[in-house]
Amino acid sequence: MSKQASVKKHTEPLIHITKRTNISPLRAILIRAIAVLSSFIIMALLMFLLTKENPITLITSMFQGAFGTSLRTWVLFSDTAILLGIALALTPAFKMKFWNCGGEGQVMVGSLVAAMMMFFVGDSLPFPLLILLTLLLSTAVGGLWGVIPAFFKAKWNANETLFTLMMNYIAIQFVTYFLKLFGNAQGNLDPMLQFAIPKIFNGPYFLNILLILVICAIMYVYLRFSKQGYEISVVGESERTAKYFGINVSRVIIRTMVISGALCGLIGFLLVANGSCSVTTTIAGGRGFTAILVSWLGKFNPIYMILTAFLVVFLQRGTSFTGEIYRLDTSMADIFIGAVLLFIIGCEFFINYKINFRKRDKEGK
Repeated sequence: MSKQASVKKHTEPLIHITKRTNISPLRAILIRAIAVLSSFIIMALLMFLLTKENPITLITSMFQGAFGTSLRTWVLFSDTAILLGIALALTPAFKMKFWNCGGEGQVMVGSLVAAMMMFFVGDSLPFPLLILLTLLLSTAVGGLWGVIPAFFKAKWNANETLFTLMMNYIAIQFVTYFLKLFGNAQGNLDPMLQFAIPKIFNGPYFLNILLILVICAIMYVYLRFSKQGYEISVVGESERTAKYFGINVSRVIIRTMVISGALCGLIGFLLVANGSCSVTTTIAGGRGFTAILVSWLGKFNPIYMILTAFLVVFLQRGTSFTGEIYRLDTSMADIFIGAVLLFIIGCEFFINYKINFRKRDKEGK
């Protein structure tokens, strides 16, 4: 063996990673399915170690917690719709590479406006006019909450991640102050059932599902086929390229964040007027942050995001129910959900990259 070949043999790594040039959709789906199945197996084994119960029984109890009764099924799909709605709101900004982490606050201010409208003027307006006006104001304030960081980003290139995160805390304090002024002895706003939408739609679930599915279809068309959707994609790829093509980047940033914030405000309206009939500092329930994960896992595609939102809510409800049955701490549900999502995120590596092993020479040396 020549000296050059010997040096090459000893310097070539045993494993090297290369980016895949293409992968068939079927193979990508298969990799994701294996990841989900593997995560369920690991989760079942962890629960078995904690409870000493049959893993199949544990998995069955998860499905029972999600689909055990008609009410649980309705709640599952309604919660999926709410989470999907927030993810849809964040997606245009993410495609533009504007990292909007303020969905929680934008939902909260929409909820606050809805609660204030029903609390202060609920008795003085006809019900249809009250609902319409509340809806418009909630979406408008949500859009305003979104446009504030967008303006500073467009004007002075402020860091949108920190800006939107800080806006969440301001929204929490607004709700806290409102509850201190007008809340009951427990610091909660008394339910305003007489102004709630469910009495029209025979329950608080159907409207959420129907409305979010309509928004999902509109968002898919908007991002994929509209001129504004094209501009969002170009700005996300390269602001220099966008400017070269004559796209007003600042206007696109502000316009997109108005849409993002307005949709979050709409979700806030639904949580109050078609849900809790009140407002609290935890009304968004962390869904503004969970929606970021849903949007990323769905590849910013509204159709895929339906599946990712459903999976997340199914895991939340299923593991919580199983934890209640076997008297596990509520934090265990979050641990199991995190393990499953870790597998799903990790499988993207094998979809985008290929692991190659060093080939042995013909002499087997």
